[in-house]
Amino acid sequence: MTNKSTRRSFLGTSAALGTAFWVAPKSFCRPTRSALQGLTAACIGVGGKGDSDSSHIANQDVEIVGICDVDRRTLEKKGKEFKNAKQFTDFRELFDSLGDKFDIVSVSTPDHTHAAAAVKAMRMKKHVYVQKPMTWSISEARLMRETAAETGVVTQMGNQGTAENGLREAVEVVRSGAIGDVTELHVWTNRPVWPQGIGRPEGSDPIPEHLDWESWLGPAPMRPYKEGIYHTFKWRGWVDFGTGALGDMACHTTNMPVKALELWDPVAVTAVKNPGIVEGETFPGSSTLMFEFPERNGLKPCKFYWYDGGNLPSDDLLAKLPAGFREKIDAHKAGGRKTSAAVLVGSKGLLLSENDYGAEYTLLPEEDYKGYKKPEATLPRIPFRGSNDERHKWEFVESCRGDYEPGTMSNFDYAGRLTETILVGNLAVRAGEGQRIEWDAKNMKSTNRPELNKFVGREYRDGWQI
Repeated sequence: MTNKSTRRSFLGTSAALGTAFWVAPKSFCRPTRSALQGLTAACIGVGGKGDSDSSHIANQDVEIVGICDVDRRTLEKKGKEFKNAKQFTDFRELFDSLGDKFDIVSVSTPDHTHAAAAVKAMRMKKHVYVQKPMTWSISEARLMRETAAETGVVTQMGNQGTAENGLREAVEVVRSGAIGDVTELHVWTNRPVWPQGIGRPEGSDPIPEHLDWESWLGPAPMRPYKEGIYHTFKWRGWVDFGTGALGDMACHTTNMPVKALELWDPVAVTAVKNPGIVEGETFPGSSTLMFEFPERNGLKPCKFYWYDGGNLPSDDLLAKLPAGFREKIDAHKAGGRKTSAAVLVGSKGLLLSENDYGAEYTLLPEEDYKGYKKPEATLPRIPFRGSNDERHKWEFVESCRGDYEPGTMSNFDYAGRLTETILVGNLAVRAGEGQRIEWDAKNMKSTNRPELNKFVGREYRDGWQI
């Protein structure tokens, strides 16, 4: 049985929202300004993904009053779209100058500056949309989750697959027991598609006039500027700025199974294949990780295997997948285009999603699921037509208005737990191949490898503390 999600939208029931794995906030903090004035927003990071993030928020009848980007060329370009928005290269100056002029903040910057901007915004009682992964570090994810709960603002992490009807349906299918007790999850990605597995280059280059390098570094340690090495897209592989392939994609590719199976707070993580952090600078070019989860609210213990850099699950598992997809995997193995997928292994069958957002799925063996009747919908469907990214923004903005009762599904309570879970994997990458990291999620520390605990958070540069 195969499901192909379409863009058709319909008003979904809000029944069965009171679940442990997704609970909308009980009350939403109303906009800080008069409702007669309408919603206003300040957008931090307006190039790359921030380009569409800011436009999509504006398209929901939100006035953009401030834009911030470390690249003045990007500001100039985006300023043509938002002619009345004041421009900044340092988000601290934006907050100081326009703090009483906006209701919403979007943060679409490299991972290492997410928390510094988002926590300040929440403390100012602003609603916050932050790109995935929610934070650079485990401790930041916990802080953002707690701050959101304390302030009552509306929050959303930018894993737009959450807005897909297909993802929500797949969650319902797994929860219904269609594939039985799930004891294994295998997820692989075609990332990284940026440099990893390298050391820091020597020397320095002149900082371009258009770039605010101080603001780009933000909380991270000072280092010399090198042309074409960090800014713009290549930062993801550097441990001071990004979270590697795992941080980049797992908030997308594991979102559906995590939501369906309550996969957070692992008790241990092992780097099965792991060349290790290179010279303390970049994540390895490839890795395979194994997360261990105990029994959870009656769900069986589960192992989650993560593969990046071209690594794949065993041939025994791959042989159970549809012939058409196996052909893609064979090409992958032969050095062709890399594949991505998620496979949930249950006692009755498998669920395969070839879609990075979990928006499409196939129940296997297909002959066993002919005539399968889908369970009744228990998660709301977003009543807005558009791409998943646009629907994600609609859900956020309407929740900010207080007009969408279900609220944001990827709010910081859920997204923070997802991000914490994923980033524990990067501790295992630091530990070395075959080293099992025992994890105390409540206290955010490894109990058997205490030398790794210094990487749960970081010391911020002066002026950038949260």
